[in-house]
Amino acid sequence: MTGPWELAGRTVPSRALFGPHETNLGAGRGIGPRHVAYYARRAAGGTGVLVTEAASVHRSDHPYERAPLAAGCAAGWAAVGDACRPHGTVVLAGLTHTGGQGSSSWTQAPPWGPSRVPDVVTGLVPVPMGDAEVTALVAGFAGAAATAVAAGLDGVEVDAGPRSLLRQFLSPLTNTRDDGYGADRSRLLREVLAAVRAAQGPDRVLALRLSVDEQAPWAGLTPQGAAPLVAELAPLVDLLTLVRGGGLDGEAYRPTAHRTPAFHVELLPHAGATPVVAQGSVVDPQHAEQLLAAGFAAVELTRAQIADAGFVAAVRAGRAPRPCLLCNQACLVLDTRNPPVSCAVDPRSGHETTLPDVDRPVPGARPPVVVAGAGPAGLEAARVLALRGHPVEVVAPVVGGLLSTVAAAPSRERFHAFGAWLVGECDRLGVRFTAGARDDADVVATGGRPGTPVVPGAVPAADVLAGAPLPDGPVLVHDPVGGPVGVGVAELLAAGGREVTLATPEDVVGTRLGPAGDLVGANRRLARAGVRRVTAVALVAWDGADALLEPVIAAPLPA
Repeated sequence: MTGPWELAGRTVPSRALFGPHETNLGAGRGIGPRHVAYYARRAAGGTGVLVTEAASVHRSDHPYERAPLAAGCAAGWAAVGDACRPHGTVVLAGLTHTGGQGSSSWTQAPPWGPSRVPDVVTGLVPVPMGDAEVTALVAGFAGAAATAVAAGLDGVEVDAGPRSLLRQFLSPLTNTRDDGYGADRSRLLREVLAAVRAAQGPDRVLALRLSVDEQAPWAGLTPQGAAPLVAELAPLVDLLTLVRGGGLDGEAYRPTAHRTPAFHVELLPHAGATPVVAQGSVVDPQHAEQLLAAGFAAVELTRAQIADAGFVAAVRAGRAPRPCLLCNQACLVLDTRNPPVSCAVDPRSGHETTLPDVDRPVPGARPPVVVAGAGPAGLEAARVLALRGHPVEVVAPVVGGLLSTVAAAPSRERFHAFGAWLVGECDRLGVRFTAGARDDADVVATGGRPGTPVVPGAVPAADVLAGAPLPDGPVLVHDPVGGPVGVGVAELLAAGGREVTLATPEDVVGTRLGPAGDLVGANRRLARAGVRRVTAVALVAWDGADALLEPVIAAPLPA
């Protein structure tokens, strides 16, 4: 994974790819300084191919407020290329149009699409594209590619993945046209690829991100049906990334730890000599090596490199990278509040221009420091202080804090890996651990103070995960947050044979999990486990046996 390879006449420093993803790092619709610092950090960490956040190739596409627009990205692309070039990273501009899976919030117009098929998530009905729109789309891709290479980038990646208009043309689910673009559903994509190749020239890299499984076998794209498609398209490009997902299953593209990913090795022979990239929940070096051994030319490690920008450098040095938790919490940012991309285990991700680099050793001897507490905060404090030359002693009754408690929830075992990584780094840096407690510690990281329960006598979620006994009978899980904790507790109790009701003031259970995250998957798992879900209610009283839930819907205004 860490060795070089050849791609379209270029030597790529590693077989790790940093893929395109929404970041909210731009001001307006451009590629800005925060993007540059974000990408440069991954290039310095050893990534081989880097694809920038996908930019819309036409103004009709404005899928989220800070989505880049290719027409305004020239300066930003040039800055990214300049920052990454010294590290040998091959930088490609991501190009897209989200079509019917986009948004009308900013365009105030219906989205473009192949046919009048409503999007299953937004409910928007696209306007079927005529000859003028098709011509404008192809020209938009070509013009964006010309802009990218003029800015000094190595090429572009054309998006025909889960949220793309080009996938919508490929899919029988969304393309019901009776013209040439319906009889030959790959025609538009071929025209786009030809126009892009002509615009950027033969000496630049042309990559394609292609969805081969929409998780809708009754009518959508399937791996079996995609075999001829891969054989048709692979010779037209220099690099092919096979992905999963579509309008009916956005989570398949970036699955959480609850889901076993698939990579469709069976499609590799159909790609011929074209290098193929494996994508989807690859976060461990061992898994990446297995996929390379299976025949993939490179592996997309996007979330792994969000969690550890120096992922490749760590593997080269024989160290374990900081582990991705596959939690999809801070790295999924399609939210009306426009949160910048970040990471639960590396808060500096996405904040490279504002937060200091705490991973870089600082030479020199400094005074000893005592840290009280060995949870994630205490261990991270000890690690950073040791990197700065302080002799560090960590004093705590146990090591790991609440990480082991969180790891008790279903499919949250990777939280153990994060604790093990922190301890391993502390050991490597010479941190000394002492069992017990200290009142005179220099750094106190002994956890937060217990909050006041909404209903006195209720058992906190942390206690349930730690194995606290509950009274016999049905269990009510009250989730006022809408995140992974309530879902995890309900799943754990249901797996133990309890009758469980999950109540939330939100309209849907797990709203903070996001439609592109674990929202659908969580509700599917709860339904299969027999968990009763009660929404739009608040827990107002509990007498130890019976709970009182009241609707949160406001009363009508008086006449």
